[in-house]
Amino acid sequence: MQNIDVMLEPLRALLAQVGAFTPRLFLAAALLLGGWLLAKAFRFSVVKALRALNFHVLTERAGIDGFLQQGGTEKDTTEIFGWIAYVLVILASLIVAFNSLGLTQVTDLLGRVLLFVPRLLVALLVLVFGSYFARFAGHAVQSYCRSAEISDGELLGRFMQYGVMAFVVLLAVDHLDIGGGLIQQTFLILLGGVVVALALAFGIGGRDRAAALIARWFPDEHGDRLP
Repeated sequence: MQNIDVMLEPLRALLAQVGAFTPRLFLAAALLLGGWLLAKAFRFSVVKALRALNFHVLTERAGIDGFLQQGGTEKDTTEIFGWIAYVLVILASLIVAFNSLGLTQVTDLLGRVLLFVPRLLVALLVLVFGSYFARFAGHAVQSYCRSAEISDGELLGRFMQYGVMAFVVLLAVDHLDIGGGLIQQTFLILLGGVVVALALAFGIGGRDRAAALIARWFPDEHGDRLP
């Protein structure tokens, strides 16, 4: 009889552990279900609120929606913000559920991902408003050049728009803090290389063209512009 009790002791311990773990498992499942429902409601609310604020008009004028459509997606920027809000709530639900199960390593990993999501939201907002400002600056330069009768106003406006956009992208990447500054440094090196290459190409091979552009942009001493 004692031998049977010794043999059944591990089974009893296992059943006790299963019995203690089962309520926590059901609690975690309930938390995940509640989090999923809350995430869907939160995504719906975020999308409705952004559309009520005409955020989709801003993203369309900034060119972000057009860029996404060219990439093959049918979602606009507002829906992407709603999806990020959905992921944010799901991650929070997963953290609470795994914490109730005692899986601390998983909760630590999910906590780091959860902290990254708000930075992603801010980076996207920087891109949206920065793209809008870049287009506004480009159109402003073009309007000024038309009023000043500068024939290459469209080219100068594009240079202004792309320059502002490069600065905005650098700000967004810097806010994400990915790679310990490696991406920012690589971006600056590439941008500097492009600028130097354009300067050399324009200075060495386009001196006559540069002189013609300066003569056309600015009047001579008699107040007339060269043709």
